[in-house]
Amino acid sequence: MQINFPAILVAALATLPVGFIWYNPKVFGTIWMNETGMTEEKAKGANMFKIFGLTILFSFMIAFILEFLVIHQFGASGMVGGPAAADIKPSYHAFMADYGTAYRTFKHGALHGFMTGLFFALPIVGINALFERKSWKYILINGGYFIVCLTIMGGIICAWEN
Repeated sequence: MQINFPAILVAALATLPVGFIWYNPKVFGTIWMNETGMTEEKAKGANMFKIFGLTILFSFMIAFILEFLVIHQFGASGMVGGPAAADIKPSYHAFMADYGTAYRTFKHGALHGFMTGLFFALPIVGINALFERKSWKYILINGGYFIVCLTIMGGIICAWEN
């Protein structure tokens, strides 16, 4: 198993159109602005190069680790020390020949991405929001965004074979 950097990059970039739709005023943008105290004036004064640049970097970091969560074959590879390990037994190669592409579909990756969003990202957003005294609307809007993003990212990463 090799890390698939093109799939990771595409998955990371997929967060941008999702965000443009999700936080559009006709979807959740107006509610999100009300819940965060964001105004048009504040938004216009932001350094968008910095915001989008760091968003892509952070999304890349998320996509990088998501690859290990949505592709089961990385577990087998990790148990033998990686594909370049010197002492790999023939049974590993036989296993990978039989199961190297098992569960490598968009649907399967999307399932694992969804579960990662629901059981990992949403609780993180929720914990921070509770301590920041944010509303449930805030939690559900931001948590929902990550659930949708991780679902799509997981699907892309899992389906894209090297």
